[in-house]
Amino acid sequence: MSAIAFPPVDAAIVARRPEIIAGLAKLVEPAGLITSEAELRAYETDGLTAYRRMPLAVVLPATTEEVSRVMAFCHANGVKVVPRGAGTSLAGGAIAHEDAIIIGISRMSRVIEIDYPNRCMRVEAGITNLAITAAVSPDGFFYAPDPSSQLACTIAGNIGMNSGGAHCLKYGVTTNNLLGVKLVLIDGTVVEIGGGALDSAGLDLLGLIVGSEGQLGVVTEATVRIIRTPEAVQPVLFGFDTSEDAGRCVAAIIESGIIPVAIEFMDKPAIEICEAYAKAGYPLDVGALLIVEVEGLPTDIAAQLAKIVEIARLHDVRVVRESQSAMEAALIWKGRKSAFGATGRIADYICMDGTVPTSQLSYVLKRTGEIVESYGLRVANVFHAGDGNMHPLIMYDINDPDEQRKAEDAGNDILRLCVEVGGCLTGEHGVGIEKRDLMHHQFSEADLAQQMRIRAVFDRGWLLNPAKVFPLESRHLETV
Repeated sequence: MSAIAFPPVDAAIVARRPEIIAGLAKLVEPAGLITSEAELRAYETDGLTAYRRMPLAVVLPATTEEVSRVMAFCHANGVKVVPRGAGTSLAGGAIAHEDAIIIGISRMSRVIEIDYPNRCMRVEAGITNLAITAAVSPDGFFYAPDPSSQLACTIAGNIGMNSGGAHCLKYGVTTNNLLGVKLVLIDGTVVEIGGGALDSAGLDLLGLIVGSEGQLGVVTEATVRIIRTPEAVQPVLFGFDTSEDAGRCVAAIIESGIIPVAIEFMDKPAIEICEAYAKAGYPLDVGALLIVEVEGLPTDIAAQLAKIVEIARLHDVRVVRESQSAMEAALIWKGRKSAFGATGRIADYICMDGTVPTSQLSYVLKRTGEIVESYGLRVANVFHAGDGNMHPLIMYDINDPDEQRKAEDAGNDILRLCVEVGGCLTGEHGVGIEKRDLMHHQFSEADLAQQMRIRAVFDRGWLLNPAKVFPLESRHLETV
């Protein structure tokens, strides 16, 4: 299988680079325009670091008005635009093109309004996920979605990919916690979709924007739900001999009707990698680990944990370790939240993002190990088990093209497996370029054509985040 393809570069646009830069310079302040090769290097890739493309320029607007002017200019001049938050996308969603500019909204990071009576807040879309919670936590509130990159990732990127995190089992993903957006369309038009109300009149365009991966417009502001901080929380470690035992335990917990705040899974390679980095006290003599967190009043927590421990014992649990302090609870989560970075210390890797029914977890885990082993590579599994969002980290040497090809092929096989057992290609990372050519495996030609018709309503010229999500050979379907 060949590496991920990029479309041909528009040589006419590249030839006009000096003219385009001169036009952009009139629209934003000097600090908001990056054109030197050295500075552009920081924007040539995102979290999918195996692929790199140098953009024509990078624009960092400070206001919605500046975004609007830049978008109108690009529309009038046929210049492609790649929206970018913090560049943490693991699917290549923010990788640039040589004939495109990047519009990054990282400078737009203000909290605009906090509305406690209505349990919401309005923020600029360049604010980090964790900073939203930091703004309201002194008053006893938090923002629920918590991807592992929450210290760096922006709310704009979360909206683009419909990100989730460990606590999405109870609180949902971004779409369940978003009330409204301010969106700049490709021609510079600024529209408001949704708002502070729990439900807005008219078509649910907000549901269309979430997960659209920057193809419909650039989000500059968001209105998000905030939730009261629970009275108490308690994570518990469960150790099992095998990943299959842990997977069956997860399915049994969900089947019982208990909804913990989070159920996180780590297999033996992931346990060893994370423990070496975080020193979280994870048991090293087990084959798989579950982190189950519950919340509420102390009596509620005790009752929930008693039922969960009972279920775990029915599935041959070997280790049960309840956190006894806030420090111990923080360590448990430090290990899990550090998994991607800790794995990066020992190897290059690609991270898959398929989602499967919880009843299929044991089977998919077993087949994942067999698939990766068949390519002569290693895998560490760490993922949101409660909603079946798999994150196998396939390790390889990025300097070895053959190993990279094998890693990508193994990842594609795993994603096909996820679809075949009733799941889907992505849970929270998006499609980007990574899964673009697998969309045929999930959707029919008619399905893809309808999605592309909707995309074309917003961006007839396909200038916004081009060559992402949809297979390149399917572009002819946009007008079907």
